Amino acid sequence: MPSSLRSTGTTSSSISLAWSASTDNSGTVKDYRVYEGSAVVATVTGTTATVSGLAASTAHTYTVTARDAANNESARSASVTATTQAGSGGGTPVAANGQLRVCGTKLCNQNGKQIQLRGMSTHGLQWYRQCVTTGSLNALATDWKADVVRLSTYVQEGGYETNPRAFTDLAHTLIEQVSAQGMYVIVDWHMLTPGDPNYNLARARTFFTEIAQRHAARPNILYEVANEPSGVSWSTIKGYAEQIIPVIRAQDPDGIVLVGTRAWSSLGVSEGASETEVTGNPVNASNIMYTFHFYAASHGTEYLNTLSRAADRIPMFVTEFGTQNYAGEDANDFTMSQRYLDLMATKKISWVNWNFSDDNRSGAVFKVGTCNAGGPWTGTASLKEAGVWIRDRIRTADDF
Repeated sequence: MPSSLRSTGTTSSSISLAWSASTDNSGTVKDYRVYEGSAVVATVTGTTATVSGLAASTAHTYTVTARDAANNESARSASVTATTQAGSGGGTPVAANGQLRVCGTKLCNQNGKQIQLRGMSTHGLQWYRQCVTTGSLNALATDWKADVVRLSTYVQEGGYETNPRAFTDLAHTLIEQVSAQGMYVIVDWHMLTPGDPNYNLARARTFFTEIAQRHAARPNILYEVANEPSGVSWSTIKGYAEQIIPVIRAQDPDGIVLVGTRAWSSLGVSEGASETEVTGNPVNASNIMYTFHFYAASHGTEYLNTLSRAADRIPMFVTEFGTQNYAGEDANDFTMSQRYLDLMATKKISWVNWNFSDDNRSGAVFKVGTCNAGGPWTGTASLKEAGVWIRDRIRTADDF
């Protein structure tokens, strides 16, 4: 068991820890896990760790365990409690805003202020893991000045269902890395085909139980429970949400849950419906938001007006959009995209752009080959036209 756990320093958004090394009868200590309650907040190979992305003026209590090469885990060390510094409201997005909550139809920070988050979504992690690194996430936080990252765990298409353990562990690792940069993280259950979320209900229960249990102590986690339902009724999607939300709440009572809407998260428009099916029959749960996806070259004024009307009635979060057509391909429509961004700024609708990768589509922000080359991640030299455009808009100063 590790001993002499202590705090070696604090900032307004981080606590640094150190401890004395463990010994093992096999002679090898593989790594150490830092816990806050039941949540693992850091995994390191040395005897120091810094837990980042914390809110200012908050107390945190930690323990640490050791694991050997066979993943045997020691008992927990004695605990240590430390408090982050007061800060001045600046710093990282999480340091400035803390635990978010839904207030009325808006997203609010720990002080009740209405805020808007802006950031990027990864591509499918089974294909573009190499684009999501410590270096690229640091650039997203410090050069792009993003507030939020959406981690897309595809369920099918070579994703989670092929190796649940590996994809869950990858989600844990990336949640820790995004959190260390002081950004919010959307854990995206990226169900796409088939379009009925109930097809993956058992898998979703398993995945979200573990994710919420391990990261419940973090103030920066949002749970997107169904990426783009299609071919099913709103009542079917609502029923799914009302089964999976309690699974998350049992582990993390405070985390915001994002619920996909009908017809590829278009509030039903892409299948001939409208937002009234949601506004007239909302999910029976609190602290939730509904998702809307658009691609500006395909989804024009009808979609824009639908989002505008819905945002006056229910909490909306745009967890995916592109400046191209619905496939994220071909020419950019920056004029229509700007109309959406102006609306979302006016109504404080948070948004995430698709996608933070170097695939061949025009909607991937990096030029092909950037990720395998390890960057460069900062500046605009490695960016496609859409990447330059969206980076400029994320970098606009936040109102918090």
